[in-house]
Amino acid sequence: MKDFVLVGIDEALASHDSFDSILDARSPSEFAQDRLPAAISTPVLDDAERARVGTLYKQISAFEARRVGAALVSANIAELLEHQLAERPRDWRPLVYCWRGGNRSASLATVMARIGWRTAVLDGGYRSFRRRVVADLAAGPSSLRLHIVAGRTGSGKSLILEQLSSQGAQVLDLEALARHRGSVLGLMPDTVQPSQKRFESLIWENLRRFDPARPIFVESESKRVGQCQVPDALIARMRTADCTIIEVSAEQRSALLLREYRHFTDDRATLLQRLEHLVALHGRRRVDGWRALAEAGEWQQFVTALLEAHYDPAYGRSMARNYEALAAAATLSPSGNDNAAHRAIAIALMSAVGDAPCGRTLNAQPTPAPWPQDS
Repeated sequence: MKDFVLVGIDEALASHDSFDSILDARSPSEFAQDRLPAAISTPVLDDAERARVGTLYKQISAFEARRVGAALVSANIAELLEHQLAERPRDWRPLVYCWRGGNRSASLATVMARIGWRTAVLDGGYRSFRRRVVADLAAGPSSLRLHIVAGRTGSGKSLILEQLSSQGAQVLDLEALARHRGSVLGLMPDTVQPSQKRFESLIWENLRRFDPARPIFVESESKRVGQCQVPDALIARMRTADCTIIEVSAEQRSALLLREYRHFTDDRATLLQRLEHLVALHGRRRVDGWRALAEAGEWQQFVTALLEAHYDPAYGRSMARNYEALAAAATLSPSGNDNAAHRAIAIALMSAVGDAPCGRTLNAQPTPAPWPQDS
């Protein structure tokens, strides 16, 4: 008889916030690729040990793999109990999972349950969670009340999304989740993009916590945000959603871009390297002209040239092709590039879609519910 409780994915998600901890017993590389919301890494085999056991299983025998694996798992569980889990109280209630709810999670859960902790194991492991994410992202977005914040590069869309969030609006910031600003120069400094699975899980977790009766503001992204791809059903819903266009002068856009992309003016070598990706689109002569402006520190001319020749034409083609409600979209123009100007636009947007912030507790999140919900 098992000492721990086996729970299915429906029960685990419904009671997710009632568990004191979510423990991922998989290897660190598996954890890094994707994981359940709020999970912490408690591997019973590290990557090298997992590879060693797998090699023994294939090349020697299942018995030898189990014998060596058991010794490694036992030592790692002991290490976890002596250090990472040492301060957990008697009434601690963890949920444990591994790849498919097999030996790794059962080994850790058995020991913890014998200690006296009220331990649950996710039946089907991470794979059951992944199936749920994929299914929900395929079925759920069609009923979402999305509102697209559109505008040319440098119009401050991301900053307006930040202000919307601070005013209590529901915001799905795909660039923040992807850690990328969505263009050839969009990789944020000192960051690594999440895996595709992780990106999808982050989207799913955001949508799960939203109130379906209220609008969700999202930027007018393309299908790809750096190396991450927006799920098909979500991008399809975005492309049919109502839009508001943020209209900003070229001078104001250039000033904002120089401020927001200062890491490139400070690191010209990286900028020049990124510009090479534009040769296939614009040819060597034009890119060399941009390089010369950057090398000379002629930043205003550099930004203006990129906007006129690359970003603005690309934006015009993409929006006309992909966002069918754009022609009927209202236009808003911020008075400047500061927080107050972007906050005023955020409040105007919320009012325009019937989601005014007055009387709402800022940044409040509803209790998570199973998603997608019936409309």
